[in-house]
Amino acid sequence: MTKNGNSLDQRTFDKLSRLYIIALSTVALSVIISQILIRKHLNAQQSDSTVINIAGRQRMLSQKLTKEAFLLSIISNQEKRVKLKKEFKQTLQLWESSHYALQKGNDSLGLPGNNSAVIVSMFKDINPSFNAIREVSSLITKSIENNPLTSNLEFEDELKIIQKNEQIFLLKMDQIVNQFDLEAEEKVAWLRNLEMVLMAITLLLLLAELLFIFWPAAKTVKNNLSELLEAEKKAKKMAFDADVLSQAKEKSVKELRALSRAMDETLLFARISPDGIVTHMGNKFSRLFKFSNFNTNVLFSEVLSIHENEQVIIDDIVSKHKKTGWQGEVKATTKNNIEVWLEMSIIPFSPTDDKSELLIIASEITSKKAGQIEIERLTKASFEEKMSQQKTISSKIIENQEKEQNRIAKDVHDGIGQMLTGLKYNLESIDISDMDKTAIKIEHLKELTSKIIKGVRTATFNLTPPELADYGIVPAITKLTQELSKLTGKHIVLYNKTDFAERLDSLSEINIYRIVQEAINNAIKYADSTHIAVSLSHSKEILSIVVDDDGKGFNPDKVKNIKNGEGGMGMTFMKERIKYINGRLFLNSEIGKGTRVTLNIPLV
Repeated sequence: MTKNGNSLDQRTFDKLSRLYIIALSTVALSVIISQILIRKHLNAQQSDSTVINIAGRQRMLSQKLTKEAFLLSIISNQEKRVKLKKEFKQTLQLWESSHYALQKGNDSLGLPGNNSAVIVSMFKDINPSFNAIREVSSLITKSIENNPLTSNLEFEDELKIIQKNEQIFLLKMDQIVNQFDLEAEEKVAWLRNLEMVLMAITLLLLLAELLFIFWPAAKTVKNNLSELLEAEKKAKKMAFDADVLSQAKEKSVKELRALSRAMDETLLFARISPDGIVTHMGNKFSRLFKFSNFNTNVLFSEVLSIHENEQVIIDDIVSKHKKTGWQGEVKATTKNNIEVWLEMSIIPFSPTDDKSELLIIASEITSKKAGQIEIERLTKASFEEKMSQQKTISSKIIENQEKEQNRIAKDVHDGIGQMLTGLKYNLESIDISDMDKTAIKIEHLKELTSKIIKGVRTATFNLTPPELADYGIVPAITKLTQELSKLTGKHIVLYNKTDFAERLDSLSEINIYRIVQEAINNAIKYADSTHIAVSLSHSKEILSIVVDDDGKGFNPDKVKNIKNGEGGMGMTFMKERIKYINGRLFLNSEIGKGTRVTLNIPLV
C-alpha cells in the first residue's frame, strides 16, 4: 500500500485509463473532422450530375427544335400543323427554361447556378446563337397561331437563321458540357487529395499516440511487473528461510499435505518435470485417465492420450511453455477411447533453487466444448444455407436480366429494325421526276415514321419511363396504369387519395416504380383479374401504396420457400427492392378472394 492508501495496481490502472481515453478521443475527433469535411464537399457535388445531364439535354432539345421547325415548314395540313406547333412551342419553352436555369440556377431542377467564371464566359459566347434561335422560333410560333395557313415559303429566312445558329449552338454547348464535366472531375480529384491528407494526419496522430502514450504506458507496465516479480522472489526467499529457521516447519508441512490431498480429490491436479515426466498425479486425474502413481518415467502426454498426434501436441505445449507458463484448451483421449476436453493451466514452480517443476491444474469441459462445436456447426450450416439462397437469387436476377435484354433486342430487331430497313428502301426508291408516286410514297413514309417513333417510345417506356425522371413517381405510375390498361384490356385505375405530388430521391422512385410494376404484372399474368386498383395515400412520415386485384388469389406460404429456386422470385425481388429504401412490404391473399400488396415507404 502507498501512503495515500491507493495500491500500485490502482494507480497504474488509473494512469492507463487516462492515457487510453486521451488516445481514443483524439482518434475519434480526427475521424469526426474528416467525415465533416468529406460530407461538406460531397454535398457541394450532389448537383454536378444533374447539371451535366441537363446541359447535355440542351443539345438534343436544340436538334429537336430545328427538326420540328423544318417539319412546320413542310406540313400543309392545318390540323397537323397546329398539333406540331403545340409540340414545337413546348420544346422551345423547355429548351429556353433549361438554358436560363443552367446559368442562374433552379431549385425544382436541382441546378445551383454557381457557375465558374469560365462557364459564365462560355454562356455569354453562346447566348447570341441561343437568342437568334429563340427569337426566330417564337416568330414562327406566333405566325402559325395568327394564321395556321401561313405559306411555307414565308419561313425560309427563319429556317436559314435556325439552321445557321443551331450548328454554332451545338458546338459551343458541347464545349460547355465538357467544361462542366472537367470541373466535376477536378472536384473529385480535390476530394481524393483531401482524403489522402486526412489519412496522413490520422496516421501521424496514431504514430504520436504510439510514441507518447502507448509506448510510455508499456514501459510503465513493464516496470510495475518487474517490481512485482522482484517482490514475489523476495517473498519466496523469506518463506523458505522461515521454514528452515522456524520450529513450525512440521506444522506447515502437514498443512501443505492436507492441501495437497484436498487438491488431489477436488481438482485435476498433477506435477511434472520440465521434460514432461509425471512426478505426481492427483486422485481425480488418476481415476479419469486410469493412472497409477506407482508408475515411473511415464510421459504426461502418454497419460492424457492414446493417440500419437494428440501426444505430440501436448509434448509441444509443455516444451514451449515450461519457462513461461500456459493456459488453454487441450483434447485428450482416455484408455477407453473416450474423448475428453480439458481447460488446462501449466505453472512453472521451483520448490528449491536447484529444482524446478511444472504444476498442472485442469478442469474437464467436455460438455461445454461439445456445445461450442455444435454451435459452430450450426452457424456454419446457417451461413452456407444463406449463401446458397443468395446464389439462387443472384442467378435468377441474372437470368431475368438476360431474358429482358433478349426481349428488347428482339423488339428492336423485328419491329423497329425492319421498319427502318423499309424506310431506307422507300427513300431510295423515290423518283423526284414522278411527283404523283413521290407524294404517295411520302405519305407512306410518314406513316412508317410514326410507327417507328411509336416503337421507340414503347421500348423506352418499357426500360425506364421518362415521366419518372422528369415528373416523379405519381405521373410515372399514372402512365403505367394507362398504358397497361390499353395493352391488356384490363380495367386498371390509380386513386391518389391524398393528392400526393412530392418528389423522392431517384433510388426510392425507381424502386417504388419497379415494385408497383411487378405487382400489377403479377395480377395481370397469374391472377386472372379483370379489375386492378392502385391506391396512393400519405401522411407526414409515410407514403402508402396499395395494389388490389379481384383475381383468383393464392396461398402466400407457397412463395416463401425459395431455398431451391422454387418460385416466389418475383416476391423476393420486391422484398429486396423495398429493403434498399428502408420500406416495408405486406402481402395478403386468399384463394378466390383476390390479392393485396401494400408498400409503406418512410418520407423522413
